[in-house]
Amino acid sequence: MKASLRLLLLVATTVLVADQVTKYLAVSRLTDALDGREGVSRVTGFLTQHNLDNDPPPQGERRVTRPYRFIEDYWHFRYVENPGAAWGLFANLPDGVRRAFFHVVSVAALAFIFLMYRRTSLDQKLVRVALALITGGALGNFADRLIRGYVIDFIDWHWRNQPGMRWPTFNVADAAICVGVAFMLLDSLKVRRPEAVAAPLTQSPNP
Repeated sequence: MKASLRLLLLVATTVLVADQVTKYLAVSRLTDALDGREGVSRVTGFLTQHNLDNDPPPQGERRVTRPYRFIEDYWHFRYVENPGAAWGLFANLPDGVRRAFFHVVSVAALAFIFLMYRRTSLDQKLVRVALALITGGALGNFADRLIRGYVIDFIDWHWRNQPGMRWPTFNVADAAICVGVAFMLLDSLKVRRPEAVAAPLTQSPNP
């Protein structure tokens, strides 16, 4: 395997694994959906998890627990199921239409990113890392949609609970995509050195 593809595989796989592990921890710690399960059964429950709002537990118990306050007034961990895109876009579409739409868009986006990656040159290291991060993030959220039909979000940033001062709840995959886009913007701002003249100027003969 070429070194360039190894970079893509390594970074994207690392992001994908980190994303799914943290989402498992969010389900495990911020809900009681996996309570009563042991070992492998907990992982199986996570991979086959249904929407907690549409599949309530017996006796009407609530499965989503209170947020974990990591940094009071600024950073909480709060379980959210997002059936739409970023900021909940398209969440109100019919379930079948929404799933088909996001599956097609996700596959098309991944194919486009891979094509862009293949067209980068070896010296475009920052761009390659950026595209690998975006690929891993896209795969993480795509896996959620394939398994559950919605994306698990759990990182809640806000400023002292002030209205309009709350960032939409996100996850590790979203963070990787944002960092990747930021890297691409940084690369676009780099000052490019003018290419060296292909051939030296012909010197006029001495008089």
